[in-house]
Amino acid sequence: MPSAVHVVQTRTELDDGPRYWQEERYILGAAPQRQQEFRTVRVCARRALASLGFADFALVPDGKRAPIWPEGVLGSMTHCAGFRAAAVASSADLRSIGIDAELHMPLPEEIHGIVLLPEEQQLVQDLAASHPGIAWDRLIFSAKESVFKAWFPLTRQWLDFLECRISIDIPTQRFQASIRDEHALAAKRGLSVMDGGWKAEGPSGQGLLGTCITVP
Repeated sequence: MPSAVHVVQTRTELDDGPRYWQEERYILGAAPQRQQEFRTVRVCARRALASLGFADFALVPDGKRAPIWPEGVLGSMTHCAGFRAAAVASSADLRSIGIDAELHMPLPEEIHGIVLLPEEQQLVQDLAASHPGIAWDRLIFSAKESVFKAWFPLTRQWLDFLECRISIDIPTQRFQASIRDEHALAAKRGLSVMDGGWKAEGPSGQGLLGTCITVP
């Protein structure tokens, strides 16, 4: 990610620092694992925010479950089994950020039609034949998750998986997201095309996949 983005990640659970009642009320009654991932990713976020001069900031979700960041700050959080991360930046440097991490394994085939456009399903087949060992369907899913996390704070509207088309560049480990033309907000907000990066750890079935988007 650009140098203006401060990222903190962990592969172990963190529970240091104070707990905030403003946050804790959102996980009352949740399973212990859910409570721990909620707390750990916020520890990551607070450590990242400290790089921007913010300390002891309670991160609560808004009415649409998006995190409320300090004034002048934008950010994104992600968690999956064995991994938590947060990325933040000043709004003077970027418009939005989206990050996502996934276990490196194929998507269930029954949801391909929900997540992947027909041309993306063909892309997955072509990439699997030419570059086996990467769960390309999961990578496209992750890319769309990152796109949504960057899209939502700027539009406050949901984006369906099939309203976004992903193309992948293998040598540079970059991807491009194109938002469907009929989505008027995309052109209006300068979000018709967004560029991001990806990384695959280990062969499919091992490690993690990660994607990120920054909107300049």
